[in-house]
Amino acid sequence: MRDVKSDGAAWHADAEDLRAYARGELEAPRLWSVDTHLAACAPCRQALAEAGDPLAVDLGWERLDAELDAPRPGPVEALLTRFGVADHIARLLAATPVLRASWLGAVMLVLAMTVASVYAMDSPTVFLALAPLLPLAGVALSYGPALDPTYEMTVVAPLHGFRLLMIRTVAVLVASLGLNGLATLALPLYGLHALSWLLPGLALTATGLALTARLGPVLAPALVSGVWVALLVVAEATVHGTPLPFTAPGQGVAAAVAVVSAVLLHRLRDRFDASPAHPLSTDFAHRSTS
Repeated sequence: MRDVKSDGAAWHADAEDLRAYARGELEAPRLWSVDTHLAACAPCRQALAEAGDPLAVDLGWERLDAELDAPRPGPVEALLTRFGVADHIARLLAATPVLRASWLGAVMLVLAMTVASVYAMDSPTVFLALAPLLPLAGVALSYGPALDPTYEMTVVAPLHGFRLLMIRTVAVLVASLGLNGLATLALPLYGLHALSWLLPGLALTATGLALTARLGPVLAPALVSGVWVALLVVAEATVHGTPLPFTAPGQGVAAAVAVVSAVLLHRLRDRFDASPAHPLSTDFAHRSTS
């Protein structure tokens, strides 16, 4: 704001600024300065009334209220925006529940305890069994009205439902797989065997997403997790040594399941937009076929 001294006792807003304010053309931060000055200066309020109509003045106050009430981006959102991510996508990513510090801290604690148990039992089986479930759980907790506190915001986002699903899935996978990878570095004695959780993790996540189109975001990951745990229990009881999912044949099967599930997910992509009001709700399959 440019101020001019009209007399020896007071400073007043520039007439050009007042005219721009009355027309609704004055922008921040000068807009805020003029508003602050007007609140304490009767002569400038009188000059403003003479410079424009009352409706324009009211619109100016409404514009200021909108500026002050607008949510300020957090550090993650600001960082994403700086790297070129669109504003609405950055906000949706920053609001993803499992990318919050509480979730990431809990995952790190679980992984630390699992790594400690590996050294206590001298076997990586517990870690290999748990690590594939973390990406699946993270993706599952990122969608649906029952799990995502920002669900209403995602519903009105100007994005295809499948694209939104993939954007959040990639973000969750990067965070989850990154933490799993750091935990794997704490197990150098087991070499590449400590990385055999990776393909099962991708297979479980892809399968859970593919089944979400039919079963919803709660039942699908729960079913996939149950099958994984049952498979490990059977393998532990029938096979001595390394459980089958972490052997070379098991890794091949996991890779094949991941590819098939990814293809199926792509074919079902339109189902995630079948119901615009609740694209990922638990009764989504029923509405998409009715």
